[in-house]
Amino acid sequence: MHDETDHASRQPDPAEAPGQPARRQFMKNSALAGLAGAAGLTLSACGKQGATAGKGAASAAAGTAADAKELASDQVPPGQLDEYYGFWSGGQSGEVRLYGIPSMRELIRIPVFNPDFTIGWGITNESKRVLGPNFPPGGDCHHPHMSQTDGHYDGRYVFINDKAHTRVARIRCDVMRTDRIIDVPNVQAIHGLRVQRAPRTGYVFANGEFLAPAPNDGHALEDVDKYQTMFSAIDGDTMEVAWQVLVDGNLDNTEADYAGKYAISTCYNSEKGMDLSATMQAERDWVVVFNIPRIEAAVKAGQFKTVGDSKVPVVDGRHGSPLTLYIPIPKNPHGINASPDGKYVVANGKLSPTVSVMEWSRIDDCFAGKLKDPRDAVVAEPEIGLGPLHTAYDGRGNAYTTLFIDSQIAKWNIADAIAAYNGKKVNYLRQKIDVAYQPGHCHTSMGETRDADGKWLLSLNKFSKDRFLPVGPLHPDNDQLIDISGDTMRLVADGPVYSEPHDVVLLHRRLLIDKVKHVWDRDDPYFADAIAMAKRHGINVLADSKVIREGRKVYVYMTSAAPIYGINNFKVKKGDEVTVTVTNIDAVEDVTHGFCIANYGINMEISPGATSSVTFTADKAGVYWYYCTFFCHAMHMEMQGRMLVEA
Repeated sequence: MHDETDHASRQPDPAEAPGQPARRQFMKNSALAGLAGAAGLTLSACGKQGATAGKGAASAAAGTAADAKELASDQVPPGQLDEYYGFWSGGQSGEVRLYGIPSMRELIRIPVFNPDFTIGWGITNESKRVLGPNFPPGGDCHHPHMSQTDGHYDGRYVFINDKAHTRVARIRCDVMRTDRIIDVPNVQAIHGLRVQRAPRTGYVFANGEFLAPAPNDGHALEDVDKYQTMFSAIDGDTMEVAWQVLVDGNLDNTEADYAGKYAISTCYNSEKGMDLSATMQAERDWVVVFNIPRIEAAVKAGQFKTVGDSKVPVVDGRHGSPLTLYIPIPKNPHGINASPDGKYVVANGKLSPTVSVMEWSRIDDCFAGKLKDPRDAVVAEPEIGLGPLHTAYDGRGNAYTTLFIDSQIAKWNIADAIAAYNGKKVNYLRQKIDVAYQPGHCHTSMGETRDADGKWLLSLNKFSKDRFLPVGPLHPDNDQLIDISGDTMRLVADGPVYSEPHDVVLLHRRLLIDKVKHVWDRDDPYFADAIAMAKRHGINVLADSKVIREGRKVYVYMTSAAPIYGINNFKVKKGDEVTVTVTNIDAVEDVTHGFCIANYGINMEISPGATSSVTFTADKAGVYWYYCTFFCHAMHMEMQGRMLVEA
């Protein structure tokens, strides 16, 4: 892996056939051609600044003995723990994945919007309570973010969006389980999501991306002038939508400041186009800044409307509103990322080779009327490379931007970029490193908090052509781990990941390692409904195993202790509604039990201390064995019983 700024000098890859174009150049040219063909668009190269940047930039030499010695220290030997947790979005799987860093070992998958037979997500009564009665079976997860207090991760929750079904979910970090999911009204496709940093995560900010009539009830289908979208603020404690803001343009990604005053979102399609070419005509779109105190005051004063059947207050934040500020930005901007020092926020140009650096204090001045032109909030606009999408930070004044078309990460200095914008001859680019290929998000360790420690950078790459063993037409994505602790970036590891993770957050283990429960609390609210039902039947779930019939409803209560269930058979009639409740009375960490009924599509996981329940109709007569699905004991295979269904 070479860290280059000049691809013309790149040495041929031994894996590339002689006489064939370099894979990277081929993919870059293909991406450019695709964009140009779509709308007659010509993307300029980086110009003089980008072309000369490599002269002073440090280059990470690969393959030397010294590097090999350093890389060895990045390994996590068996029996040792990773230093960081990584929460990955699961993309179209609808889940969140938990990894250890720097080992890149997958630790667990947390089902959110997706059915999961392993733990019975979408099957158990407890999960159905979270998912709702008619949940669509799947989701498209993009942006996981942990709750914060005063700009520091607090280890309480991780929030995640579902773009496919316009939902937002909350994951409890003590048990790594989804505990709330809400539908967001009046909008379509929640994409960008961020948490309020200060004073704490009261709000979770969510962008409605696509324009549609509101209410979207079948009227005004062709009248695009009536299409609109909104920015939503969700109460992170109650998981209810607190208020929404009507905006101009398609909302993309969103971010929050470190003072609790502002949220900010990138907007594309200022043209209000309904096809690709129409959305790419303007040389500038914008970011929109939301003034949270002003919006709250407007809602409190009753200066809002509601839409359709929704009771959510909606305020008007379109151009000219005192509640918002529209800052023109080139071109179809995508990512929006705040620096950990609380001073700046960077919008990434996507179809422009630039990123736009805005200063929060100047945004203050714009709202106060001290600056008349919103563009005065921009303090730098460095040329970085082709296809800038997202920016991360090391806490030392440096920024790292993914270049989708160049298949690179660019490291640049914020202070030098501001100096160059003010006319000084200074080189702000520090280094570029090749990644494989087409990076989307990147994320630094602790980089979205005041505690950014500048150790690791993850590049989440969309393509992996020729990188791994072929597995068919659908290729894996490729996540690459980069050491940024020194002056130069060094690629440490990469690995294939199942399609298609979008984003990740990295937090130090000290924030969670003592908060994560090793066994469930017996009185956890997660299974409170099952415990309450048992009490109504006079059942002590820790001691009683019993079958109760109430008409055509049958309630089966049983304990599980390796390697035996409290009931080894129970009898019901065909057509009965059956509720099985199992309580794991083992108190030993890691002795998890399962309960699966063969040929009935029933499985649930019961970890130590937990109670799980499932309700189904006994619609097939005969003998059906139930058994433990988690290898819990030497006699695990014998942990079984029979459900007898009378015809």
